Order: sequence, then C-alpha cells, then structure tokens
Amino acid sequence: MKRNIVIAAVTAAALIGGGTATALATTGDDEGSARQAANTRLSDDDGRADQDDRDDDAAQVSSSDVTAPEAIASALKHTSGTVVSAELDDEDDSDKVVWNVDVLSGDNTWHSVSVDPSNGKVLGAHTDDEDDTAQVRAALKGSSVTAEEAAKAAAGKGVVTSVGLDEDGKDKSWEAETRKSGGAEQDWKVDLKSGKVTPDHDDAQDDDADDQD
Repeated sequence: MKRNIVIAAVTAAALIGGGTATALATTGDDEGSARQAANTRLSDDDGRADQDDRDDDAAQVSSSDVTAPEAIASALKHTSGTVVSAELDDEDDSDKVVWNVDVLSGDNTWHSVSVDPSNGKVLGAHTDDEDDTAQVRAALKGSSVTAEEAAKAAAGKGVVTSVGLDEDGKDKSWEAETRKSGGAEQDWKVDLKSGKVTPDHDDAQDDDADDQD
C-alpha cells in the first residue's frame, strides 16, 4: 500500500512540475557526459605532453654534432680529473642545449663543465659541492673502464645522451642512456672492468612500476 502511494505521489509531482523529473534526469546525463569529456581531455593532454617530451628529447639529440665521448674528452682538456657523468641537457631550463660533464679532480673538488654540442668548445665551468666523493672513489677503485670508454661502448646501441657512474648497491657500473632516430630511449649498464654492455633491467622495472602507479 505504501509503495502505491509513493508512486502516485511521484507521478503527481512530475505532472505538476511540468517535466521537472525529466529535466533532472537529463541534467544528470549531461553532467556525466561532461565528466567523461573532461577525463578524455585530460588523457589526451597527458598523451600530448608525453609526446612533446619525446619530441624535445629527439630535438636535443639531433641538435648535437658532438658525441658523448667527444664532450668528455673536451671537458678533460679543460679540467683534469675523472669524469663521473656527462649528460646532454637544457642549460638552466632554457632552450639552449649543452653537454654537462661532472669532473672529480685529484684534490677531490667537483667541477661542472659545460660543452657546446655543436663544436665541442668549453662554454664554462664551476665547482660543485658533492657529499658522495668517498663513495665514488670506492666504486671506481679497480675500474679499468672510464666514462669516455663506457660511452663509446654504449654508442653501438644508439646515440648516447648520458653516461654516469652508478655507485649505489652491490653491482657498481656505468649507466648509459641511448636514443634511436625515432626517439625511443633505452638504458644500459656498462661493466666497470670489462666494458660489456647489457640492458638495464632494473631501470625498466622501475618504469613499469611508475606506469602502474
């Protein structure tokens, strides 16, 4: 009995309201469509942002006539020591792309050397404060492969855009990132003693975990 009374009341309200119930239902559908459209736009924006990042990275690679080994050699002519990393990157978040080469000198002073990717000239250098000097020295002890040699070894996998020492964990190694002409990137490990190049599976697993998050 109560159910019949409720149905009758709703029907009467709909008639008195002149289709208010229908309008509310339509409004609900519109809100759902709007949310779906907004989510679609956000997804598209994320996809475009990722593509833009890949395009920017590819543009950086194509703008460099100087390879990673050449940039390292140029930096060492300017500042003697041990190269710990070299990376092709934007300078101070500007549009200008340079090779940034980190050199640890004999007196344990860190130097950041900027190298022009078009001609290999040193653009400038400054000292940095780092707190892992002892860790780096320990990782490189007994190593027979330099950063320059690691970059040359990884060059067989693509254009090297960065090379750096991985002094953490049990397996110390050089890490290198390469890019193919289509913009695809891959990370590699280069053995400190043999120079053997192998895929960096740990990095790939980290990327998969980030994607799932």
